[in-house]
Amino acid sequence: MNKPKMATEKGVPSNSRVLMLLGQLERMNSESMLRDVEMARQVTTKILHLIQTQEKSGKEVMSKGSSGMEVILASLENSRDVQTSLNILYILSELLTVGRGRRVGVFVSKGGTGILFQILITASKEFPPSEELMLQLHSLLAKVGPKDRKFGVKARLSGALNVTVNLMKQNLLNTKLLLPCLQVLRVYSTNSVNAVSLGKNGVVELMFKIVAPYSKKNTSLLKVALDALGALLKSKTNARRAVDRGFVSVLLALYLDWHRNDTRHRHMLIRKGLLVCLRNVTNIKVGRKAFLEADGMRILYNSSTECLPVRTLDPLINTSSLIMRKCFPKNRLPLATIKSAFHFQLPNVPAGGPVAQLYNQPPGVDDVVDESDDNEEPEADADTENDEDEKDHCSLNDDIETDLNKLHPKRTIGRSYEELKVYQRFFLELTEDFQGYRFEYSKSASTTSSSASLSSSSASARLARPIVVPTAQSPSQKQIPSPNSREDCNSVKRHQTQLSPSAPTSTPTASQTPLDLDSIHINKNKDKEEGANTPSPDGNATFPSLCGSPSQTHAIEQELTSPLECLSLEDNLKAEDGSERVKQEGSPLNTTRHIQSPLLLGGIPTRRVGGGGSNWGSDCGSEGGEDESGEGAVLEVPDTAQLLPLHDPDLYVEMVKATCSVPQYAEVAYPDYFGHVAPTFKEPLLERVYGVQRSKIFQDIERLIHPNDILDKVVYDLDIPSCPVIEENGESLKFNSQFESGNLRKAVQVRKYEYDLVLNSDINSNHYHQWFYFEVSGMRVGTTYRFNIINCEKSNSQFNYGMQVLMYSVQEAISGRPCWVRTGTDICYYKNHFARSSIASGGQKGKSYYTMTFSINFSHKDDVCYFAYHYPYTYSTLKMHLSKLEDLRTPQIYLRQDELCETLSGNGCPLLTITAMPESKSNDHICQFRNRPLIFLSARVHPGETNASWVMKGTLEFLMGSSPLAVSLREAYIFKIVPMLNPDGVVNGNHRCSLSGEDLNRQWLNPNPEHHPTIYHTKSLLQYLAYTQRAPLVFCDYHGHSRKKNVFMYGCSVKETVWQSNISASSSDLQEDLGYRTLPKILSQIAPAFSMASSSFVVERSKESTARVVVWREIGVQRSYTMESTLCGCDQGKYKGLQIGTRELEEMGAQFCVALLRLKRLTGLHNHQHLLDLESDIIGTQSKAVSSCTTTYLLEEDEPSFLEAIDYSAESNDEEAEPENELGCEVQENSEQLSDSETNHRD
Repeated sequence: MNKPKMATEKGVPSNSRVLMLLGQLERMNSESMLRDVEMARQVTTKILHLIQTQEKSGKEVMSKGSSGMEVILASLENSRDVQTSLNILYILSELLTVGRGRRVGVFVSKGGTGILFQILITASKEFPPSEELMLQLHSLLAKVGPKDRKFGVKARLSGALNVTVNLMKQNLLNTKLLLPCLQVLRVYSTNSVNAVSLGKNGVVELMFKIVAPYSKKNTSLLKVALDALGALLKSKTNARRAVDRGFVSVLLALYLDWHRNDTRHRHMLIRKGLLVCLRNVTNIKVGRKAFLEADGMRILYNSSTECLPVRTLDPLINTSSLIMRKCFPKNRLPLATIKSAFHFQLPNVPAGGPVAQLYNQPPGVDDVVDESDDNEEPEADADTENDEDEKDHCSLNDDIETDLNKLHPKRTIGRSYEELKVYQRFFLELTEDFQGYRFEYSKSASTTSSSASLSSSSASARLARPIVVPTAQSPSQKQIPSPNSREDCNSVKRHQTQLSPSAPTSTPTASQTPLDLDSIHINKNKDKEEGANTPSPDGNATFPSLCGSPSQTHAIEQELTSPLECLSLEDNLKAEDGSERVKQEGSPLNTTRHIQSPLLLGGIPTRRVGGGGSNWGSDCGSEGGEDESGEGAVLEVPDTAQLLPLHDPDLYVEMVKATCSVPQYAEVAYPDYFGHVAPTFKEPLLERVYGVQRSKIFQDIERLIHPNDILDKVVYDLDIPSCPVIEENGESLKFNSQFESGNLRKAVQVRKYEYDLVLNSDINSNHYHQWFYFEVSGMRVGTTYRFNIINCEKSNSQFNYGMQVLMYSVQEAISGRPCWVRTGTDICYYKNHFARSSIASGGQKGKSYYTMTFSINFSHKDDVCYFAYHYPYTYSTLKMHLSKLEDLRTPQIYLRQDELCETLSGNGCPLLTITAMPESKSNDHICQFRNRPLIFLSARVHPGETNASWVMKGTLEFLMGSSPLAVSLREAYIFKIVPMLNPDGVVNGNHRCSLSGEDLNRQWLNPNPEHHPTIYHTKSLLQYLAYTQRAPLVFCDYHGHSRKKNVFMYGCSVKETVWQSNISASSSDLQEDLGYRTLPKILSQIAPAFSMASSSFVVERSKESTARVVVWREIGVQRSYTMESTLCGCDQGKYKGLQIGTRELEEMGAQFCVALLRLKRLTGLHNHQHLLDLESDIIGTQSKAVSSCTTTYLLEEDEPSFLEAIDYSAESNDEEAEPENELGCEVQENSEQLSDSETNHRD
């Protein structure tokens, strides 16, 4: 109807006019409005006209202090005249159209929503109801509903739901009235109780009458209807109703119609609305089943593929991808059991805990997948199955320690001196009088007698096993396991080989006599004279080129499809002159090693245990050659010792022979043997290609749509006892992980150039899949291979933010470039369709694994390449480095190497003592020597954090250096260092646990001497120091961090912990020496990779059993830290935008030493106030510093959001659908936070 208009009276200001009219309206009570209806109409018409024509009039009515809104609402409530009510509704509509929501908030606060519902109920009782009144009421309700939090409850209690529904049923063809009704219904449905009530009232069926069939008429109404339907279908009850009535196929048909007909993409919001409805229906199991039965996967896949070229259609592609991933049938991992492929029997199984559950599990239980994996329970917002997973505590800091008694460190040794005095032997430097030494001649002798170094002499004391240095091969013979042999280590399968039936079976001649590494060493001088059948120390013969006679050589060669099967260690012999050698063109290394093939194991040409093969020779490009006479080829391998003073391949092999592993490894990986020379070029963070994750997900979906294209061929499997390598057919890559620190359990070829890889869980565990280290061979050049590690567990990874995998090429090493390099393209990390059993996820149901995928193009044909999660650093490497460090000792250095204890498998845990020798044996110098403060360092409690070992290497090399700073540092402190707290985990390729199946950094409160010997004895050392009043000045445990960049520290502070919590504390409770910030502050000034902003000093309940907190709380070390080094790279400082390498990690270890020297100078100031002054820039603004520091709880996104907004979870969630923003793009769930926290990964 036409709105009445009146002319403005001349000479009266408009605002005064509005105030006058509002006053007049206010004076009209309910009776006068009923009596003088015409007057009420006139007044309200005049007010409407003023507000429509004068902007200031509306401001006057809504100004603060004005009672205009109350007057208008009171008049609406009292009015019984339809025209007057319409006028007032028009006024309200004009007022609430502007104001950015503030005016709507005022309207709601004055009770306007309730009055509108009251008018709606009253008007519905009229017959027939006024259409215009209903139209205006619903239009106004649609406007105010989103701003009223209790809108749904008010609507339900007032009875307005039924009024709106009945009005819709009666006006399905009246578009003008139907549109505002749908807008209000959309708001009603956001309340879950309302949605269920509306569903029971037949609204779901009503909505499908509106949205179907396909028609381009009334598209604005259709959009609102789909929004309302999507909100209704969030309810499981409504979703089931839609499925039962066959509406899933209706939605798919509608979507397909709109996809085909909307060629100009003008109705993307309608298409998105249909997808949202499908997304909500498929949140329940029956919905997913109906979707699959209706061929939904193919429909959405094909339509999405057609949308890919149009960037503006990304919201449709993303939502389609989400639905398809959610409906993709859950698969089980291709494993018989998720328990580790290797078994180590604990001497005593714990009474409770995950390890006890593992041992008590009945043998018939399928622990890969169980009945819980197809549940309909929603997944929690944050992964909480174990300590490593992401936890989002932005709203509640519920893990912060709030007990002030626990926050104040109280030295509680808890053991008597009688128990601890046995550890005195590890502190000889505190009692040594040096009277028997002549300082003017040899100070180095002072440590020799007390040294218990892990050198080749101690290594040879153990029984040696044959060791193979592997290379490419193409084996044809079968492999069988030998009987279990314990030797000096725990018994597990030990692999040997036998000839194939076609091979000669005569008595072994001299050329087939067993050859052990004890009798072999590398020929470093290519000009040495050639020898023949030189007797070895054990009486067996050694061989120059495996050619006892041409016929014997030919017989052996028949068993090999390649002239070079295994790199052997040549026995003082030079190759035959006819051997073709590898060119060393462009090599930075001039000295070469000769490595001859093959090594004989037990008198038989060996097939490498688990090794992949390749044809090294004439088909190897310019990198290799083949001996025409059929004799073993000789490779000239660069002598990396020239660039790596602490690396010696001979010594490394000796160390490997003395290392005990559960699988009884009999191979040496090339990278560990040759060594790693840090590349001189920069390795920037990989720029994420837009759409890469989506394309990978679509390739995964194709497996279901085109199952005939999938090979599903197992090519490597540790669970096959006889032979983990599947037979050669020329079409598959070959894999191997049977070497120290290796981890790859299974490889499945899914397409010609695509492989699914399954990682092995930690021994005596059924999870912790993150570390990988494996070998690949048999590749082709110019082909892109895709590798998918399919059983990752963390909810996100730095692989999504620029981190690349590491690759080591043997061809490159032979060419003079022996180094690990960052490589891989199309790298991403996302949730996959492999179901995770509740047995392995702490009892949580419905969890899925994650896929880390990367693609690679190999540069050399038939190369042998190694891939690793991070730069490998094995236990044998540590022993080699420690042995070489002894060579760096000068008479001025006090170095002692003890064996702290033996691990569960019999490996030694080294303990180093480093300081400066006293200047003389005078009492003053001896006293100064003994009274030096102690620094206690440890590393590698988590085996997968190899970067911690590289940082420790940098620290050790600096400490043993000859620079003036190193000399000053040794003179300032006594260093006690445990460089590897978890040797067993490192040796066996674990990611987080020891052989006990437990995280050793959660055992410091009460370590078990039998299950956690390294922690027990390391804590005992600290307890002994505390008892003797020699507690360390600094304790630092080196770690690695997988989901944050830079290097940073975690420390312990009462004050900062209280500030982050809601507890009240007195000023006396907060008295604290601020010196705990000194060391990290110094590091932030001198170490380019260090970030103070990422550091945190909050104490948490979940960390009370970590080294950092226990040493702070029980030993009383104020400067007790965990230093975390990124596995990825840096986003600040000199290395911003670069991936971190061993050079930067070792530099960090050296900078830590320099920081300790500065700390000594600061703490040596007599006036401690000077120290505070020096740190005033951070301590003076602590409140700001704390708020800016990333703590465990106040986590924000550590990374920028992706351009492609694909939801990672794609997990069915029956209660809540994934959020949707205004633009229709998927919003990543809060549970997929990318920032890492100490809670979820470290300490």
